[in-house]
Amino acid sequence: MRARVALVSARAARHLDEDLPPLLAALAEAGVDAEAADWDDPEVDWAAYRLALLRSTWDYTQRLTEFLAWADRAASLTTLLNPPAVIRWNTDKHYLGDLARAGVPVVPTRFVEPGTSAARALDGFLTEEGTGEWVVKPAVGAGSRDASRYARGEERAATDHIERLLHAGRSVLLQPYLDLVDLHGETALIYFGGRFSHAIRKGPLLRRGTAPTEALFLEEHITPRVPAAGELLIADRVLAALPFPTPLYARVDLIQSVDGEPCLLELELTEPSLFFAHAPGAADRLAQLCCQLPPLSR
Repeated sequence: MRARVALVSARAARHLDEDLPPLLAALAEAGVDAEAADWDDPEVDWAAYRLALLRSTWDYTQRLTEFLAWADRAASLTTLLNPPAVIRWNTDKHYLGDLARAGVPVVPTRFVEPGTSAARALDGFLTEEGTGEWVVKPAVGAGSRDASRYARGEERAATDHIERLLHAGRSVLLQPYLDLVDLHGETALIYFGGRFSHAIRKGPLLRRGTAPTEALFLEEHITPRVPAAGELLIADRVLAALPFPTPLYARVDLIQSVDGEPCLLELELTEPSLFFAHAPGAADRLAQLCCQLPPLSR
């Protein structure tokens, strides 16, 4: 009997997930019956699948408690990848603080927690960092949703943005806008089973003067990229610093610091786009790894 695999998505994201068709095809070629399933569909029998692979559950940011509870339930019925411990850690960007304390070079980040003064936090951040431009975004967020870029003279608008997020009970990140991204973009390095697979370049996303988007993500300009040796070194350091075994898939998003050295912007271990269209054979590599995994022991 052929194994069944669920590629876990969300109703609002299925038509946006460009990775689904090539991965479904690669799994079928590998002898697996694979199908997309929405994480919050009460009709799905997760125990019927040998493996449930998180792919585009991009609406979880507004329903995190519900999503984490679902992950625990699903993991008790099938092999969920990546597993709940990884999801719980990675869906909140406080993990950047964990990695910075472990010695990983991370974009300078200040967290602002609900109940604190937005104006005081922003003033302290700008004084400490001395930055001309900065980014405000939620600690729990996907893509560029609810994120925006500001410059000197826009402190009032930035404070209002922070206050809106805090009032909703959400923690906030303040980061300097590292303007080398305008020239070089981001480098996203994709790993399967702890081994480097491929990399892409993402063009700059946050434009000055644009309001925070409520879309699942902003349109991205993606091209293949050969990472520099220093970027590969930093990505390996990121994975080595994880507080759990290396997960099945990982995407390490790097950006150049003010001195031109790579540093971590985000680490995507939950539902990252993997950009199969820009890396021939990558979907097949992930499919083969899925086929090699043992079934859940019950």
